[in-house]
Amino acid sequence: MTTTTLPRAHSSIVEATELPRIIKVGDNLYAAAFSLMKLLPARYIIDRAEAAGVLTPGTPVIETSSGTFALGLAMVCGLRGYPLTIVGDRAIDQELRTRLEMLGTTVEIVEHTGEAGGIQGARLARVAELCRQHPDAFVPGQYDNPDNPGAYGVVADLVADTVGAVDCLVGPVGSGGSTGGLAAALRPRNPQLHLVGVDTHGSIIFGTPDGPRTLRGLGSSIHPGNVRHSAYDEAHWVTAPEAFHATRELYRGHGLFMGPTSGASFQVASWWAAANPDSTVVMVLPDEGYRYQSTVYNDAWLAEQGIVPAPAPGGAPVTVEHPLDAPPVWSRLMWARRGFDDVMMPEMPS
Repeated sequence: MTTTTLPRAHSSIVEATELPRIIKVGDNLYAAAFSLMKLLPARYIIDRAEAAGVLTPGTPVIETSSGTFALGLAMVCGLRGYPLTIVGDRAIDQELRTRLEMLGTTVEIVEHTGEAGGIQGARLARVAELCRQHPDAFVPGQYDNPDNPGAYGVVADLVADTVGAVDCLVGPVGSGGSTGGLAAALRPRNPQLHLVGVDTHGSIIFGTPDGPRTLRGLGSSIHPGNVRHSAYDEAHWVTAPEAFHATRELYRGHGLFMGPTSGASFQVASWWAAANPDSTVVMVLPDEGYRYQSTVYNDAWLAEQGIVPAPAPGGAPVTVEHPLDAPPVWSRLMWARRGFDDVMMPEMPS
């Protein structure tokens, strides 16, 4: 008699989709392709808060996000019955806002006040104001909560079990959760793991001046506490036209229909893998492209923005010695696991 073991049903859509697919896209290049990466830290943070007793039935949850962390939280809180308020900005397009509100989320949009911290500072100020009105509220705090990077240990196990030893990890940097968390979990297996952070011009994370950013989903106008600068070996800054071109190439060449932060990751990782053919490279692809069909994948929208997707000149980054030297094209700095101040204000030889 043959015994058949049936596949186990997932307990929820969160459990079914929070982990990435590991896909080989080149001789030495692998993708950790997420449907919605921020679903994992959202679920993990809520789990930890429940276990600690700081989140109980009916507790309001308040968070700032204008992207996928908002959607991840909305899914988790909607399934578990927590009233959620998301404080965002105009980067929340109508499609995303509709999805959030259909899950029961209250969405507040704030405007840039011109003060320090830019739009993210304004969003955080509104969160603080709401918390004064609701002192019992729980704030997940994706920028500073160590449970954000802590969530990625399970992904590191999946990567190591699937790929084996990883020599280089490449990923976009916003809150610092995914790249920092994955590197911290992978380095006990390989302390020499090379960590490459992908940022964009107008973001202050790796020291370029604050400014407007067309490429969203990575970068920041504040310094997130979860970004441990001393973990990074390289920092790259990519432009929106370059990243949008790479996003389309990722789909055209590999069938991976992903968002623009994934394109930015692919742009850097494919170059790094080609330059280091004996190294095993893993790139983080944070979310799928369905949210961007009317923007990054839409020629009419790109024309309205005056954006022509195109590869970087020469197909390689310009290497600079200091963040303030980065030109407005794909640029690269050997960060060399230094602290932020050590890079920005290096000691002069005596």
